[in-house]
Amino acid sequence: MVVLARVDGRDDHPVRVPSAPVAAQLGLNHSAGRSRPPHPSSSIAHSWRRTVQEFSAPLEATLPASYNTTDLLLDREGQVPAYPVYTVRDEVHSTWVDVSAEEYLDLVRSLARALVADGLEEGERVAIMSHTCFEWALIEQAIWFAGGVSVPIYETSSAFQAQWILEDSGARRVFVENHACAAIVRRAAKDAGVEARVWRMDEPELDGVPDASWVPLSAGVSALVASGRASAVPLSEIERRRSRPGLADAASLVYTSGTVGRPKGCIITHANFSLVAVNLKVSMAEVVPAGSRTALFLPLAHVLARAVQHACVFTGTTVAHTSTARVTQDLPAIKPTWLLAVPRIYEKLQAGALNQAEATGKGGLFRRALEVAVEHGKELDAKGRGEAVKRRPWLAAQYALFNKLVYPKLRAIVGGDVKWTISGASPLNPELAAFFDGIGLGVLEGYGLTETTAPALVNRPGAARLGTVGTCIPGTTVRVAADGEILLKGIGVFGGYWNRADATAEAFDADGFFKTGDLGELDADGYLKVTGRKKDIIVTAGGKNVSPGPLEEIVRAGRTVSQCVLIGDDRPFVSALVTLDADELGPWASANGLSPALTPEEASKDPRVQAEVQTYIDAANRTVSRAEGIRKFAVLPADFTEADGHMTASMKVRRGAVAKDFAEVAEALYPR
Repeated sequence: MVVLARVDGRDDHPVRVPSAPVAAQLGLNHSAGRSRPPHPSSSIAHSWRRTVQEFSAPLEATLPASYNTTDLLLDREGQVPAYPVYTVRDEVHSTWVDVSAEEYLDLVRSLARALVADGLEEGERVAIMSHTCFEWALIEQAIWFAGGVSVPIYETSSAFQAQWILEDSGARRVFVENHACAAIVRRAAKDAGVEARVWRMDEPELDGVPDASWVPLSAGVSALVASGRASAVPLSEIERRRSRPGLADAASLVYTSGTVGRPKGCIITHANFSLVAVNLKVSMAEVVPAGSRTALFLPLAHVLARAVQHACVFTGTTVAHTSTARVTQDLPAIKPTWLLAVPRIYEKLQAGALNQAEATGKGGLFRRALEVAVEHGKELDAKGRGEAVKRRPWLAAQYALFNKLVYPKLRAIVGGDVKWTISGASPLNPELAAFFDGIGLGVLEGYGLTETTAPALVNRPGAARLGTVGTCIPGTTVRVAADGEILLKGIGVFGGYWNRADATAEAFDADGFFKTGDLGELDADGYLKVTGRKKDIIVTAGGKNVSPGPLEEIVRAGRTVSQCVLIGDDRPFVSALVTLDADELGPWASANGLSPALTPEEASKDPRVQAEVQTYIDAANRTVSRAEGIRKFAVLPADFTEADGHMTASMKVRRGAVAKDFAEVAEALYPR
């Protein structure tokens, strides 16, 4: 376990985290030097240690205490120099430019020199407010090379949210994407009563001169790189600052999404990022071999995308950055071999393919292809579990046909070369996972939280099980407590909450396990199934305990549904508040004889839309007893958004806000 909080108020040095005994508990190597330790190749399948309601996976690779996250890049340069670290979109020429490790290091060091020349002190926190892009990655790496600590801020954050992060973290230097983000940060700093140094990525300062490098960079970052090259800061100073932090030091403060109360800053250590990266290289070797390619479009402000990005730096994977709006346009050019996604992306891909099929009069054919893919995916899952699978020649024949006519087109949407997709951040509907497995885009669902640096458990190629989030990554232990709560200990577990020793103490049990707040079940082989959130359990008037997550997940997978929130505490039965997906509503309406211009508000009152939603409710109810099922539902006139306070920046529903704002709607579902 890594549990610590900042022990003094100084801002001029790196934040130390675990002591040597604590590090030894994690299996960290405190020997001197920076030589690469051997990477054991023993199979995870043979490494499990079974105890009561607990499974552990030993470390596959250790690191010296002097190691830090920047060494992942330096080791990449020495081990796999032939593969680009990043490929960057050149907006002017509409092409993609590969950036080698050597070229990337030069940019990082130059930007770090600019930061030091500007007065950045070691241990100082520096915030980044931007969408996912190459500049985001470059800036964070430069912050570390200059001896600083990164503090992500979602580009969608309000001034109030940004104000709290600036106040709590003490960050007084902020990189922002554009004028809009700059205005928010300046307002936040003013309200906080502090001075903030703001750099705009898209626009250089008045005397800024763009860098002559051919790597496409936004104007403001390019000018900073140029100023760093021209500065008097020697590279020896950058090397001294870069190499000073060790595994025990803070690398980043990542603020929780704040579904309840103010967000807390999670201290993510260099040990967290580094040990997760080197161990994933071993345990996920089939997914991330040197020379693999991926595209990141999830927010880098979220720890999941960044943990994966730093693992890619070490494994020799080339990373491209895109956005959810451009992802299908960019993937054919990027040609990734694997992808990181969230359930909503899978839902959108499937719905988009169905929309296209219906628009060309092939909706019926696609639906049959979908059913066959799901069945094939379930067969693959059963075989992976060692179960006997009944031979069905008719299914095999149909699958062979669709694998020539339909599935290649679906694989082409994500570039044509993707073999594996990793799903995280929220539960994935098993039927949806079976579909993507069936069409040849193997789904590896995983589980983790901000406090565990994201991946704590994950399914592996050849050993994945539908409906589970897999087994522990190396150096991790999972335990299910007597009340069903999932407890975690290991290399990804954070260094505590910034400035919140009380909250840190409350977050761990007497045995040093982090209390996730999630509920789950472990099978005999150590595969974890997440069954819901402890605090979200609904207790009906009849005393029935209902976990809303699995039911909501099935309803949310419905084609026309965006969000689903179950209610029913102290009520005679469970009901649901449902919102519609505006993007999918038009194509669905066209295919069902309704106007394609149908708005969510109009649709919420349409009996045909309500009948469609009822089919999703029925599908969810088939998985539980009548006492746990959804008896009534209401379709709301508009979707939940972050702006109205119903969603977090990481797209989690704020249940309390929804319950408060739609209290009257809920009351109407329970007539007296």
